[in-house]
Amino acid sequence: MARKPTLTDLAQAAGVSLATVDRALHGRGHVSARTLARIQAAASQTGFHAPGFLPAAASPAPVRLGFVLHKGNQEFYRNLTLALERACHARSDFDITPEFRYAASQAPDDFCAELAVVSETCAALATSAITHAKVAKFGARLMQCDLPIFALLNDFGRDAHFGYFGLDNLRVGRIAGWMMAQRLQAGGRAAVFVGGNRWHGHALRETGFRSALREYAPQMDVLDTLVNLETRQVTYEATLNLLDRHPDLRGIYVAGGGMEGAIAALREVRPADKVALIVNELTSESRAALADRYAMLAIATPVDTLATSLVEAMLRATQDPKTAPRRAIVFEPALWVPESF
Repeated sequence: MARKPTLTDLAQAAGVSLATVDRALHGRGHVSARTLARIQAAASQTGFHAPGFLPAAASPAPVRLGFVLHKGNQEFYRNLTLALERACHARSDFDITPEFRYAASQAPDDFCAELAVVSETCAALATSAITHAKVAKFGARLMQCDLPIFALLNDFGRDAHFGYFGLDNLRVGRIAGWMMAQRLQAGGRAAVFVGGNRWHGHALRETGFRSALREYAPQMDVLDTLVNLETRQVTYEATLNLLDRHPDLRGIYVAGGGMEGAIAALREVRPADKVALIVNELTSESRAALADRYAMLAIATPVDTLATSLVEAMLRATQDPKTAPRRAIVFEPALWVPESF
């Protein structure tokens, strides 16, 4: 006669402790929906039975996750929002309600204000906030209250969050610099745009871009960095001004948002392939610019992969903020060139 499975067998099959199985079996203390599902599956596999044991299908635990982004009207951030929504709704072990808010500007107070709103109702937060002492202090204060907060796309403070999710921005800048160097062997001038002076990621991209050009195309003259506030109009006007003042301008790297303005300016006053334009993120406009050869490279964030990993980390952190691992998750960028289409 086969031996009846014991609690120890069930715990081993589920990969949890005996104490956790006991809590689940008798309804003592909190057991997450995910752990409960594992114990249920293990019970089914091992043939474990007990009077009044777990229901066949436990309702997923409700949880609210908050996301504070910016530039909500830009296509990239709309795509990111949709990717995060998909990642939340794909989870069957939690009933996730995502809450999205968008900072009105790049001012740290605007980001802190939106974070304060979502912190009232959400179990974990993620934000693309700028790198500023006010934001870092606010993040540290949330963590002291056992409210997990994550840095999304921009690392706003090393000790102010549970982890950074985004690209290796120094490497992104070097990729842009290397690609431009291969194209512009004859020399000339190059320009670089950043969104502002408080974006850690943009600063790293600029550094990588300049260092790669120094190494691979020392004959290139890189102009002073321009701030475009990640807006189309500012980038458009600044690009037209650059093209007017520097007839030998042969390359432009838009390290953050606002690339649509550079694309529009080049289409207006230069033939295709005349100026090597490198942008970040693949959108309908950058895709069209690549296809028409007004852009030579788009370095894109894999938003779906990022969103899935971020939501997983946020959920884990909600289970036990004191012991949740804190680490950076860096993703491989996708490189798109004219021949991609």
